Amino acid sequence: MTAIGENFNGIGMTSTRTRARMVERLREQGIRDEAVLSAMAAVPRHIFVEEALAIRAYEDNPLPIGAGQTISQPYVVARMTELVRSGGTLSKVLEIGTGCGYQTAILAQLAGEVYTVERIGSLVAKARKNLRALKVGNVRIKHGDGSTDLGEDLEVDGILITAAATQVPTALLRYLKVGGRMVLPLARHDEELKGVQLLTVIEKAPGGIREQTYDAVRFVPLLPGLA
Repeated sequence: MTAIGENFNGIGMTSTRTRARMVERLREQGIRDEAVLSAMAAVPRHIFVEEALAIRAYEDNPLPIGAGQTISQPYVVARMTELVRSGGTLSKVLEIGTGCGYQTAILAQLAGEVYTVERIGSLVAKARKNLRALKVGNVRIKHGDGSTDLGEDLEVDGILITAAATQVPTALLRYLKVGGRMVLPLARHDEELKGVQLLTVIEKAPGGIREQTYDAVRFVPLLPGLA
């Protein structure tokens, strides 16, 4: 794993020590995958937010990144990464919703290749700039509609969706290898949990699809089209 944050350590609340405290907090919150924790330690979150917000970058909160979008809180980033990895090796991952590129950079520490799709043009530019600054070379970014079939010949070990869907985007499941996992926030429709989003894992097993639900989360909706 490449320590990509060495030249972006910062001082005070953006220092390596602050990042280490974030990792310890994640461990206390229940993140068990040491490879994920190492990736969280390696990527400087403060360069993915506006300079005025850098002092808050390692708090366990989402922060605005423009275009009405947010960078997810560190726990959610770590949890989704842990779920999609499931202790295994990731050769290629598809990410829907690049945002500012932070989750992308974490995945790039753990996968051979990351293919990420973002519908908002200004965020595509921002993510490219951030990932270029960190010299992350195993990522391909597409300005596209990730809510539907991408029209590509693609096979991946994992799919991570960083926007809330109202139903499982089955058009994307065809890209998933048998044994692979799709992780996404999924809005519930039953009376008891109506409107609640739960982190959901869709596993493509040899005998069919298996679904498991985990933490309650709050994400912006998965929208169609380009912006």
